[in-house]
Parts: sequence; structure tokens; C-alpha cells
Amino acid sequence: MDEVYLMRSLMFVPAHNPKLLDSAVKRDADVLLLDIEDSVPYLEKQQSRDNIKEFVKRPDLNGKLLFPRVNDRESGELLKDIYQLTIEGITGFMYPKATKAEDIYFFGKLLETIEYEKGFPIGTFKIIPLIETAGAVINMKEICSSCGRIVAVAFGCEDYVTDMHGSHDAEGVSIMTARNLISIGARSCGVLPIDTVHIKVHDLEDLEKNLILSKNLGFEGMLVLNPKELPLVHQYYSPTEEEIDWAKEMIQLADEARKEGKGVAVKDNKFIGPPMVKMARNILRKQELIDNKK
Repeated sequence: MDEVYLMRSLMFVPAHNPKLLDSAVKRDADVLLLDIEDSVPYLEKQQSRDNIKEFVKRPDLNGKLLFPRVNDRESGELLKDIYQLTIEGITGFMYPKATKAEDIYFFGKLLETIEYEKGFPIGTFKIIPLIETAGAVINMKEICSSCGRIVAVAFGCEDYVTDMHGSHDAEGVSIMTARNLISIGARSCGVLPIDTVHIKVHDLEDLEKNLILSKNLGFEGMLVLNPKELPLVHQYYSPTEEEIDWAKEMIQLADEARKEGKGVAVKDNKFIGPPMVKMARNILRKQELIDNKK
């Protein structure tokens, strides 16, 4: 998948709460996850759908990507969620509790049927599977390659730790293997890996520590619970000035080497090969997405 979406921050917004929806518009999140699932009481599900149908009409969304988090396959609410919300203004859906490839294949076929009936081009609505169980982590590559609609895959650490009969530790050791496998599985399929929420929402020092690790693990962005996290999240998932300067230099040197008929360029006695050039192009492409958002 070519990266065409900017997904540094994906912020959950309980869709039954008009005040939180109104507040979310004023925030700088790249993606709004309009929640109809865990944070919404059963009796408020339909109100949440109705609120989203009005929310997409707002003129002040400023290009934010809207992905409702729908209810799972066993809930009895999934078909109502997607039939009512396959509408203009919705980019796609976050699918919770994905455990195997068949779950996403099934969900994709539901979307295809509805798109056909409503007259949308097939493939209009994208999917972000939420990885929340041990089985899902084991099945990462199959899940990520199960449907062409998948643009990203996200880690839900709370349900994962519960499924593992484990517990959170200060160093994050209990979720480290899952984070690594999710990032590897997603990248191997050309899908954007999105890191789990930071559960200590008021501890920005701990958030920064996690962001450094997350970026080193190859994550593209992070699930966000509190708007106060957004500045740090964007800082760490955006290229630095040094990275941009380095990327431009790599591209220039590679172009010069190609014009001279050389296979590789040399800088400070170091070879500049295809992997470095590819990394440089990725950095500049992400910066272009950020610039286009402004």
C-alpha cells in the first residue's frame, strides 16, 4: 500500500457525547476515531450513529480523517453501524477484536455489498483492524494481507494484557513482544502500524519515553486518549529538520551518482545505497503529507 494517509495521531472520541465531539474538532489530531464501541453505553449506540451523521457535515473539520470504531461481529450492532455510516465524509472504520484474517475478509465483503447497493465505488471505505488478543498478534501477517482496504493496523494493549492473563509493568516488558510483532507484521504487508494508547495520560514524561521507543520500533503513529498528548505525539512522529536535511542530501547525492553512471554514492567515506535512499524518500513523503495538512 502506498502511504497516502497522515496517521501520526488517532484520537478516540465517544460519539454519544456532543461536547466531546465539538471539542475534538478544535484539536489537531490527524484521525478522529468516533467511538460507538467500548466507551458508549448500549442504550446510546443509536444516538452515537445519529451524532456521527451530523458530525460529518461540519465545515470546520479541516481535512481530519474520520474512522468510526464500530461494534464487533458478535455484538448484533455491526450491520447497523456500517449500513448507517457508509456515507460521504467517512474515510473508513476501525474494526475491533480482529482475531484472524476471516474476520477482516468478512467485514470487507459487508462493506463491498453496501457500497454496491449505495452506489459508492468498490473499496471506498477503508479498514483499520484493532489487534487486542494473543491470537491476533500471532495472526498478524494474515490479518494485514486479508483485505485490500486495510490502510493501518492498531494495537489495543488493555484487552491484550487481559487476554494474556498478564499485567502492566513500568518498563512495558509485558507488551513489548506484541508491539514488535505488530509493527513487523504491518510493515511486511505495506500497512501502517499504529501503537497502543498511553494509559498514563497525565504523565507526559512517560509518554515521551514511550514515543522514543515506539518510533524506534517502526510505528507510524499512536492511539490517543487525551488531547494534551497530541503535541508530543506529533513531535515524535514527524520528521525533524535534521532528518529532512539528511533526506534531501541523500536524494541529491543518489541522483548525482546515477547521472555519473555510478551504482552508489559516497558521503564521508560511507556508501549511500538503495535502503538509505528509500528511507530518505519516506521521510520527505511524510513531510509532504504534514505540509499538505497545514
